Amino acid sequence: MTGGLGRARGFLFDVDGVLHVGNRPVPGAAGALSLLTERGIPFRLLTNTTTASRATLTGKLRAMGLPVAEDILFTASFATAAYVARRFPGARCYLLSKGDAVDDFHAAGVEVVGPDGMPEAEVVVIGGAEEEMTYARLNHAYRLLCGGAKLVAMHRNMAWRTEEGMSLDSGPFITALAAAAGVRTTVIGKPSLAAFRAAIREIGWSPGDLAMVGDDARNDLDPARRLGMTAVLVRTGKPVGPEQEACADLTLDSVADLPGHLAGMESA
Repeated sequence: MTGGLGRARGFLFDVDGVLHVGNRPVPGAAGALSLLTERGIPFRLLTNTTTASRATLTGKLRAMGLPVAEDILFTASFATAAYVARRFPGARCYLLSKGDAVDDFHAAGVEVVGPDGMPEAEVVVIGGAEEEMTYARLNHAYRLLCGGAKLVAMHRNMAWRTEEGMSLDSGPFITALAAAAGVRTTVIGKPSLAAFRAAIREIGWSPGDLAMVGDDARNDLDPARRLGMTAVLVRTGKPVGPEQEACADLTLDSVADLPGHLAGMESA
């Protein structure tokens, strides 16, 4: 474990790989979050999870014993739904995403079509579709893009850690679609700075007063440092080597080690 928290007095946390891996909480994660709450140290959860609505993910995290509330959770699907509703009012959305993330789009008033058949749509949105990312669905998305539809990605992650090991994410498929159709991709989730700024605004402090705790140098640490935040890397998620550690101000084996670095930190 190296480095320190600098002048940080609040936190943003990645979720998958930091607070849990698959359906198992990271040992000590619940205690670390509880201690922050007890000490009045503010935090928000900023995640690229796209296979569950914000309400469903909150319930899942609580079932793991993690003390979280829905209003501190910023998910890529929730943010993407809000973006599509604002940027393309009244547009039909062809959505490729596993789970009930569609509920966030319905709640935002977005008309969702598909994913099967050949529905017309003005916006193609891709999240974590996993095994549902079939050739037929990708090919229809490609045809929609060639016909003028806009491409929006909840995130562009290349891979993520599951209980079975590292697994391919939706990023490579998004890159292929954009290249094949010759279109630009609007990315809403991390590493987009807009995702960080939304969570930072909720805390109400300057980025320099906050630390980002994550397992991914590209999606978590690099954008945090660009904003002036302290970057904290944990080893419980994606593989960590010297290149990833070089992006961090502090490297921990686990988020469970965070309380040992809170001495003297100011409360809210």
